[in-house]
Amino acid sequence: MIAGFGDIGGRVARRLVQRGWQVTAIIRTPQKRIAAECSSAVPRTLDLDHPEDIGDADILFWFAPPRAEGVRDERLRAFLDAQRGRIGRVVYISTSGVYGDCAGRWIDEDEPLNPQTDRARRRADAEYALADWSRRSAAEIVVLRVPGIYGPGRLPRQRLERGLPVLRPDQSPCSNRIHADDLAAVAVLAAERGGAGRAYNVADGNPTTMADYFLRCARLLGLPPPRELDLDAARRELSAAMWSFIEESKRLRIDRARDELGFAPRYPDLESGLPSCLEP
Repeated sequence: MIAGFGDIGGRVARRLVQRGWQVTAIIRTPQKRIAAECSSAVPRTLDLDHPEDIGDADILFWFAPPRAEGVRDERLRAFLDAQRGRIGRVVYISTSGVYGDCAGRWIDEDEPLNPQTDRARRRADAEYALADWSRRSAAEIVVLRVPGIYGPGRLPRQRLERGLPVLRPDQSPCSNRIHADDLAAVAVLAAERGGAGRAYNVADGNPTTMADYFLRCARLLGLPPPRELDLDAARRELSAAMWSFIEESKRLRIDRARDELGFAPRYPDLESGLPSCLEP
């Protein structure tokens, strides 16, 4: 089953169907029903904010985001409390933001969690909730800690068209990214091969900077490059949400995903991945 059936859910469903799996997409709207059927998944209507027991499932992919307030993932917690069937394994997409600011260091999964925004605290809370539920239910939990996702339909076109500025490259923090296709691929690998209770950093393995990403996207889309700000100007002009990303800098090691899951990114850097975002 896939809960949170968006772009990544559809990509995962198509891969699983190709492997001969039967896939159920948990959906809430008619539009999502169409998307599920186009992915050859069986739609099942359920409001995750009013959860019910889903019964038995070999694997549950939880891609549904937390609600946008508080420091706990009440949506996931309520769902787990409602379950009475047997769920063999949960693959959960978390965020690399749970590590907080690491001053640009290379880090692996042994880095202590130190979330510094409510957005990241909700994801860390979800990890804790799943670990606790696993002890009570015997379900296996595999966590994917994911940075920024890009891919077809996921480029910052509107931001660039609006002419919003970026921090200048020499002051821009380290930034990690993963192509949507590679994230879908590693989610399937996590379901098949991931160690119970293990967390995996998922990225392309070649971090650059946030400024580099926006500048590359502008060139790819044929748009003017964004205006560049120094730190003082950025503090005044950038949104609080964007500034929260600037305050955190890290480089993700993906050795565990390579060694234990056999993950080999199809798009190991932005140079190879960005052109694919324009393909139909």
